[in-house]
Amino acid sequence: MDLGGLSLFDLFRSEAEQHCGALADGLIRLERDAHDPTLVEPLMRAAHSVKGAARIIGLDVAVSLAHAMEDCLVRIQKGQERPDAARVDDLLKGADLLLGLSRQADESAARAWLDGQSGAVDALCASFSRPAQPAAPAPAMAAPAPPSAPAPSPPRAPSSPPVPASVPAPPAAPATAPAAPGGSSVLVSSTTLDALLRLSGEALVEGRRLERLGDLVLRAQRTNRALLDAAERSRDDPAAAPLRDAAREMARTLSALSDRIAAPARRGADIGTTLHAQALEARMRPFRDACAALPRTVRDLARSLGKSVRLEVAGEQVSVDRDILRQLEAPLGHLVRNCLDHGIEAPAERAAAGKPEEGMLRVEARHHAGSLLVSVSDDGRGIDRDRLRARIIERNLSPAGIVASLDDAELLDFLFLPGFSTATQVTDVSGRGVGLDAVRTMAHGVGGSVEVRSDPGRGTVFAMRLPVTLSVVRAAMVSIAGEPYALPLARLERIDRIARGGVETVEGRATARIADQAVGLVQASALLELGDAETGGESLAVVSIGARDRLCGLIVDDFLGEDDLVIRTLDPRLGKVPHVSAASIRDDGQLLLLLDADDLVQSALQMLGEGRIRGAGRPAAAAGAMRRRRVLVVEDSITVREVERQMLQREGYEVDVAVDGVDGWNALQRGGYDIVLSDVDMPRMNGIDFIRTLRSDPRFAAIPVIIVSYKDRAEDREAGLSVGATAYLTKGSFHDRSLLATVADLCGGPLA
Repeated sequence: MDLGGLSLFDLFRSEAEQHCGALADGLIRLERDAHDPTLVEPLMRAAHSVKGAARIIGLDVAVSLAHAMEDCLVRIQKGQERPDAARVDDLLKGADLLLGLSRQADESAARAWLDGQSGAVDALCASFSRPAQPAAPAPAMAAPAPPSAPAPSPPRAPSSPPVPASVPAPPAAPATAPAAPGGSSVLVSSTTLDALLRLSGEALVEGRRLERLGDLVLRAQRTNRALLDAAERSRDDPAAAPLRDAAREMARTLSALSDRIAAPARRGADIGTTLHAQALEARMRPFRDACAALPRTVRDLARSLGKSVRLEVAGEQVSVDRDILRQLEAPLGHLVRNCLDHGIEAPAERAAAGKPEEGMLRVEARHHAGSLLVSVSDDGRGIDRDRLRARIIERNLSPAGIVASLDDAELLDFLFLPGFSTATQVTDVSGRGVGLDAVRTMAHGVGGSVEVRSDPGRGTVFAMRLPVTLSVVRAAMVSIAGEPYALPLARLERIDRIARGGVETVEGRATARIADQAVGLVQASALLELGDAETGGESLAVVSIGARDRLCGLIVDDFLGEDDLVIRTLDPRLGKVPHVSAASIRDDGQLLLLLDADDLVQSALQMLGEGRIRGAGRPAAAAGAMRRRRVLVVEDSITVREVERQMLQREGYEVDVAVDGVDGWNALQRGGYDIVLSDVDMPRMNGIDFIRTLRSDPRFAAIPVIIVSYKDRAEDREAGLSVGATAYLTKGSFHDRSLLATVADLCGGPLA
């Protein structure tokens, strides 16, 4: 039998994953609405399908379990049993076991795994044969599913999120869901899809090149027509006859060439465009695929915490790049567990506050301005600011005076620090300070962001802004120093034309009023070290990037419109190119650089603050004068960064700051620093990679580097020192001056 290269077990795995997902999802709905008989039949069909698939490959233990589950569901459908919480627990455990079976590598591994689970299977089958007992308000028993199962029970600690399968499973939909239009689905590896997308992009470019070839023929025809007209006007001149004959022959040739090119060019462009659009569509998956495990997680965790919670998922059909979706599963789990444990109150506490005893947890996805917005919100108690401030001071993360002066955004930013938690004790659910740090790491890793908003007594919202796809970006095209560049549209705040008369000089820097906010202006050409390019005309083309108090305006030559660009990563041998994140190829085959918005913001703010690009064009010290030691602080937390900067400046050091390893590496290229202080956990490039990169360059082999981190385990210290750090300090060193003493020991004090 030809199975298209797949084994019978491969087919069983795919079918079992789909039906077990439908079982888990449907059982949770059935528990909430036990009086709806239409919910039972799809569950019976799913159990029956798994039983049939297991029988074909001879997995008798799985056949017995699925059969017992099917019999139980038949009794529920007939009204002989009530699907109370205890019975739903048993059915979910059975679905977990069958799903665990489908996650085994091959048939022999599956049989061995079943042998190890035979006791659990026998106990479940015996339970299904007995009348259901009333549900007890106890935590759900641990299902014997493997760690990779998408719906473990009870949920694990945030540090152990469910691991997605290596091959994405079909969406967990009810068994009665209609088939996708156009036929059945097939499993395709992400590598194949990436190759297809790359080739379709090249086909798109080549098709449009062919169109441009037709345009060239039309231009040649116009030129030849002018020659022929000139020759016709010189009809009385015998010397013009050869030119006239040649022009007529050329007209016939060009006409035939145009006819031969026009239709294929149009077809090639249409096929390339359609192929590329289909390749992009193949990479997209519905948001619901990332939410398949959430109903089970909420159900089991709410029971274990003694809470009543309803989950709402909005935007299930929103399309998301499969790579984004894969990375989104664990952060969603972290956020949901955080809201359940910290946010939503117990029923008695909610009743006392005048709220419904059942809490509301909402997960939503939507597209907005070229980005994917994903939010997780609850209607719980909100975040206690006083408790958060006390925890920050207790952990020696910042002095009390600075903590008291933090605004809301700066204060809530501490929640995302590695190892930080407001929990008073560590449990299986939370308290280790891992979850929110992982959420921010994921968001930054794909070029997005995350923020938290909280209203005491009314609830909390965690909002992530992510790219819709990692393969294509909607970009604003601008001209800088006469060359085209692209800027991710989702990272831009505004695009304006500003009258030159509206530009003022404030403290030595150009400033304009944009949307009722004073925004500093810098020349993009100077920022990219392309020279000063003064633009003419009565207005300036300005692109505003950054956010809130970090907003700055880039003066560009002109705006060239918008376009969807197929992203191509830079060759790793180039390393990190300052201010450039990726490349693309335009329709005419021209290479186009995609600028790094974060890099641009950091360098622009530095230029605005010092009147120059960081490290460039510093005045030489006068002969015989003492020089201040220069320190580079690389730290992503704005609060910690400011504490370190103020401490060092008070001691007499000259301090520059960078927000992560990439920004630090860019600063180092133009620096001349005497010492570097670096955090470990940072987006884009962490401290370990930053130091490893720094030490690999002979120019920086001897510069002292101090790691200043919240992590104080021996293995963390060893990891930092092994890549070349000169010293490793914890952030508690702010309070006992050991940080200042170490800096002075390694670079000789503030003055040289």
